[in-house]
Amino acid sequence: MPAMEKGFSILIPTWNNLPFLKLCIKSIRCNSNYSHQILVHVNEDLDGTLEWVRAQEDITFTHSSQNIGICYALNILANQATTDYIMYLNDDMYLCPDWDTVLMKEIRALNHSNFFFSLTSIEMFPQSNCMIQGDFGRSYADFEEERLLQDYNKTIFHDWHGATWAPNIVPKELWEKVGGYSIEFSPGMYSDPDFSMKLWKSGIRLFKGISGSRVYHFGSVSVKRVKKNKGYYRFISKWGITNSIFSSKFLHRGQKHDGYLSDPEISFLTLLRIFPKRVMAMFQSG
Repeated sequence: MPAMEKGFSILIPTWNNLPFLKLCIKSIRCNSNYSHQILVHVNEDLDGTLEWVRAQEDITFTHSSQNIGICYALNILANQATTDYIMYLNDDMYLCPDWDTVLMKEIRALNHSNFFFSLTSIEMFPQSNCMIQGDFGRSYADFEEERLLQDYNKTIFHDWHGATWAPNIVPKELWEKVGGYSIEFSPGMYSDPDFSMKLWKSGIRLFKGISGSRVYHFGSVSVKRVKKNKGYYRFISKWGITNSIFSSKFLHRGQKHDGYLSDPEISFLTLLRIFPKRVMAMFQSG
């Protein structure tokens, strides 16, 4: 067989989720058409994850004795990325067939590297209008893999504005330009929209969700266990607007993709309405 063409550097932070991680890695190995660099950061390790990743010849890994969260983990892994594109993938996600072929086609259709793409998630209980509803199991124990492989692309969906959440992909040069994920949002809440805002401030106007590149998401397995930060107020304190305004007015999240985004006009009334939140953020964002 001819050697597979080089693909992406896939960053996966994991925290005592070995059964999910194994499924995630399996999906990369079985459902990819390119040769990807797989990088895993093992947080804490109470379930044998570290031993397992050490035994995998195709995984580059780092480890911390405590859970350092998503922001630190992603930045540590990104320092070891060897491809031109950095992809952030959660450990409770399963990549569907041809996910990378569709992404690479989108990337090569551009004549520049000023983009931020997200894959389209299939979830039992979709958290936004960017996602497809589909029930293929609540966890690794009842995951209906074969049925997913047959049905993942049967739902008609559209490319959408507002790429933010994982799985997402960005040129490595852009990742480095904006400094990766901001550690002040550790362990991770609101770090995704903050990263998107940093890209926006750097001039990026192509935030596109790719319908044909799909992933099954079991549903924020680690987030349900972690102690939350005050990312909501920290975002307001840092950027002067709420995440919801950024998502709706700037990114047009969930709307059918129809080209590059333009700078929004935020009305005085809108700014007046969020003024109390900006004041509260001064006291709540620490």
